[in-house]
Amino acid sequence: MGGAAPELRSELRRLVHEHVPSHFLGAFTDDPADLEAAQEFCRLLADRGLLCMTWPEEFGGRGASIWEQTVVREEMWAHHEPRGAQYMGVNWVGPTIMRHGTADQQRKHLPPIARGEAIWCQGFSEPGSGSDLASLRTAARRDGDGWLISGQKIWTSYATMAQWCFLLARTSTGARKQQGLTVFLVPMSDPAIQVRPIRAMLGPHHLNEVFFDDLRVTDADVLGTVDEGWKVVQEVLAYERVGIARYARCERLLHAAPSVLGDRWDDVPDELKARWARMLTHCRRARLLAYRVVSLQGGGDVQPGDAAAYRIAVTTLDQDSAEVLTEIASYATPPEAGADRFDDDTAKWFRRAVEDHWRYSQAATVASGSIEMQRILLARTLLAAS
Repeated sequence: MGGAAPELRSELRRLVHEHVPSHFLGAFTDDPADLEAAQEFCRLLADRGLLCMTWPEEFGGRGASIWEQTVVREEMWAHHEPRGAQYMGVNWVGPTIMRHGTADQQRKHLPPIARGEAIWCQGFSEPGSGSDLASLRTAARRDGDGWLISGQKIWTSYATMAQWCFLLARTSTGARKQQGLTVFLVPMSDPAIQVRPIRAMLGPHHLNEVFFDDLRVTDADVLGTVDEGWKVVQEVLAYERVGIARYARCERLLHAAPSVLGDRWDDVPDELKARWARMLTHCRRARLLAYRVVSLQGGGDVQPGDAAAYRIAVTTLDQDSAEVLTEIASYATPPEAGADRFDDDTAKWFRRAVEDHWRYSQAATVASGSIEMQRILLARTLLAAS
């Protein structure tokens, strides 16, 4: 990755250093100031043309290369995603509306995303259809010139703060369960929608249940063609699964460990140092797999198996690196309260960041499609090619 990437990376790191609080570990905490800091940073990036770089100029972007957008993804995730929930709208909701939306939908939805104002959530998973997404039961039935939608979604990130939902519902029953699904773009402010937060290790405002009780929508809210939403969703999932540069955070924390520990790095056992070095190698492997998928996306040739291979590598990296970092972080803990420099702000940040990374990693092999489903997708791709 060359060209303007080094300068862009430096600019992003400078903006994070100057505008994101040093204690920031994500937007979704008990402190409302963290979400506000993320929203402010999004608006800053938008004002500088850095939020939706690859979008066409007519939609609020600047027509940058996919590799420049990849640099943004890496730096944002490495620094605990100071864009908050905006990556969803930037990475795949906006681009999907560009490809499948009407002119009215594009005018309505794309400018707020490009300005860093609109937050979206994804209405996919249900209590009985998580990894088997096509078996969902939320139904949209015809009612005059519109639709009435009823059902339940679960594990819906950002639903308490989102203005819009990218909702998948069943509109008819076909010979295959993938048939008869439709995507709707619905406002979360509608009183027919009820959101119940789910307390979890990931954070108090991150995961939710969402209930739809005869939510009325119109044909103008349908994205793409009625009953053909599965094609849209397959495209979305391929972009979503590579859209988060998870390896970048792993790599940053692993690289930080020796400098944070200082002289105490000598106390770390050789076996643990060997595992630490192995994790850095795995970071590079995941990065190269991500770059391969990004290149395929740029040529419009990405397949589900390509994204699955990356997803398998990066989610296992998340969990394996979290275990190694947790052991290393124990050496950054002072032997007694106030005993030495290892209780300074840098060491405190490192311990908190590692703990946050460990908590997040626990759901890595389940979120956005379980690792078992990713292996099935990869196996099918390999068998089809043989």
